[in-house]
Amino acid sequence: METYAIHKNAMVAPRKARMTMDLIRGKKATTAVGILNNTNTKSSRLILKVLESAMANATNNFGAKVEDLVISECYVNPGFVLKRFKPASRSNVDRRDKRTSHITVKVSDKKEA
Repeated sequence: METYAIHKNAMVAPRKARMTMDLIRGKKATTAVGILNNTNTKSSRLILKVLESAMANATNNFGAKVEDLVISECYVNPGFVLKRFKPASRSNVDRRDKRTSHITVKVSDKKEA
């Protein structure tokens, strides 16, 4: 049985979030929580919330045990881009892109439903 959780439009760049996501891919859920708690990035705090939500979905909806859960799939897709403009030298304008992400975490206990 596989459950998932998604955080859409997270205010973190996808490139930065993927670096943190690579740390937990394929690990047990309880180990991943420990890794994310000890990683000091904004993306680790956002990914931790999504992981805990996916774990809660598995336990509440399907009665899975937290110890058995493994991260079967996790990825970060780009969301929309907020375009901001800042004055630059010699009457020019610089465009600053504030990128957003869609964070998806799927957990599984390797059992059929």
